[in-house]
Amino acid sequence: MFRLGISIAVLVIAADQLSKWYILSVVMAPPRVIEMTSFFNLVLVGNRGVSFGMFSTDTPWAQPAFAAFATAVAVFMGFWLWRAENRYIALSLGLIIGGALGNAVDRLAHGAVIDFLDFHASGYHWPAFNIADAAITMGVIFILLEGLFAARKQSK
Repeated sequence: MFRLGISIAVLVIAADQLSKWYILSVVMAPPRVIEMTSFFNLVLVGNRGVSFGMFSTDTPWAQPAFAAFATAVAVFMGFWLWRAENRYIALSLGLIIGGALGNAVDRLAHGAVIDFLDFHASGYHWPAFNIADAAITMGVIFILLEGLFAARKQSK
């Protein structure tokens, strides 16, 4: 299971970093809003905070501290992955590890997490996000679902 999870993490990091490189180097040169559909835009946002921009700050220690925290979370998840008992948990943990490390790379390389996916409806915009954020979200949801269904199976 460990190899599966690490493989997923590596794929997430690669897809995340490649997409951010493409957005920064090709699509957003110069930065602008690109309307793709009536509910989706490509934008360029440098998120200096954590989830949804909370705790955003320009202090010089913040980005290395946030990157260190993300790396610590990834290491903790790696220990959990080492003991994973099924493919579902290995996949979930691989998504979270890859997403956390992908965003940590951004913080160290760019001084912020690069977000570019902007979904909106009726004038309300979901905070911009990236592939790493989507992977983390999916991984957490999968772990919650697995826990829910495992609890149901044990109660029968």
